[in-house]
Amino acid sequence: MKNIFETETLQLYQQTVLLTDAFQKTAAGKKAADLTMTAAYRQAFFHLIEQVNLSLLEDTDNFFGYFLIHMGKEIRFDLASPTGVNFKNARYVMYFNPLLFLRLTEGQMESCIKHEILHIVSLHLLRARGLRTDYSKLALNLAMDTVVNTYLFPLQPDAITLAWVNAMYLLTLKPFESFEYYADAIQEALDKRKPKKDILEFDSETDEKIETSFDPKKAHDIWDDSDDIDDTTLQKFTEKYVDAAQKGKVSNYLKSMIDALKYGENALPWHYFLKKLVGSVTSEFKKTMTRRNRRQPERLDLRGRLRNHKANIFVALDISGSISDSEFKQAMKEVFEIVHCYNHEITIVECDNRIRRTYPVTELKDLKERLNIRGGTQFTPVIEYANEHPIDLLVYFTDGKGEEHLTVRPRGYKVLWVISGKGDKLSVDNPCGIIKKLNPLKLDDPLPFDDVEKGGFSANNQEGASLPF
Repeated sequence: MKNIFETETLQLYQQTVLLTDAFQKTAAGKKAADLTMTAAYRQAFFHLIEQVNLSLLEDTDNFFGYFLIHMGKEIRFDLASPTGVNFKNARYVMYFNPLLFLRLTEGQMESCIKHEILHIVSLHLLRARGLRTDYSKLALNLAMDTVVNTYLFPLQPDAITLAWVNAMYLLTLKPFESFEYYADAIQEALDKRKPKKDILEFDSETDEKIETSFDPKKAHDIWDDSDDIDDTTLQKFTEKYVDAAQKGKVSNYLKSMIDALKYGENALPWHYFLKKLVGSVTSEFKKTMTRRNRRQPERLDLRGRLRNHKANIFVALDISGSISDSEFKQAMKEVFEIVHCYNHEITIVECDNRIRRTYPVTELKDLKERLNIRGGTQFTPVIEYANEHPIDLLVYFTDGKGEEHLTVRPRGYKVLWVISGKGDKLSVDNPCGIIKKLNPLKLDDPLPFDDVEKGGFSANNQEGASLPF
């Protein structure tokens, strides 16, 4: 069966090359969409896709096979990657570029299909849409592919991997981080490089020509052809696809993605929103000769810009809540890591049913031991106190249990509510800000001392470390 599949793939690829070569020689100025395929060619190609899908269905993790069954399937020769996906006519559609797809082994074909489905389950279509004003298309594409390809094997020869990104951009990024984490690091690396030295940062052609090679900058352009649909509706459609595809046990990494999808309000980490908010309140700039112009870095006569506004941040801590000292210190460590590149002032506000203490902090060691007071919780006193000061951002750590209505509203600043790991939801009906959940602090598992021998800790029953392919 393996040899038969390889023979059919080779024959179909040869037909594809003849078909596209003939079109390109006689159709100058036409688009790839104008290429006419015979019914026999389409039938042969999608018969091969059915064979690949049967293999996915026979796999232990058959989620991807069932997911593909419910998707539409089309051929697009202008696709700059073997596969692509978008949302058209109330369904997800998987697209294939036969010139790129038919070069792959069966295992690589399966990985390409899984690759696109993982993008869908991870809500990358929505998350990338909200980041386009802050990151380049290349940075977003590389970040998204880095995330999903971590879980796939075998990959196509030119696939984007974490090792490739680290080597290409001289980075030391860690595996299993968020899409936003990778996008931020990659964009920073891109900004430091001269465009003429960056072999990937180029202007893409927009004539919808037949694509004969993988292009990471254009790999997800087909997403732009999706129907105009609001985020909530698209997420509900995605959840229905996921529910229909779950016919058995799924791998741990896929389960975590599905959980993040179904509990969408917690899918993105709270510190990602903090970074976005801090960046938005420090938008005033001053001209400087010490930095190149970001849009035209080759123009040495143009001055760059530095942020000129000081971000005044209040960090409120509900001392009556369930957030532990270790969780708060870890959260504050992330706060300092985010604001370290901005001109900022941070004030800690300890509170329960009233303001108990306020003090400024500049680094983690400035944090004081929490007051040993456990009163009730009211959010209004902190809002009133913040309204009396010229601040830009209020970050409120709480277990969420307080009054249902604020008697005063925040004036002139943004609010980020961070619910502690043991909290459920915010009691306020109209919080006037973003609500995110603080992930519980994970403690290292203790050593199993019941397996200690005279020679020391036994490794006889330990498994070797490996990536979760």
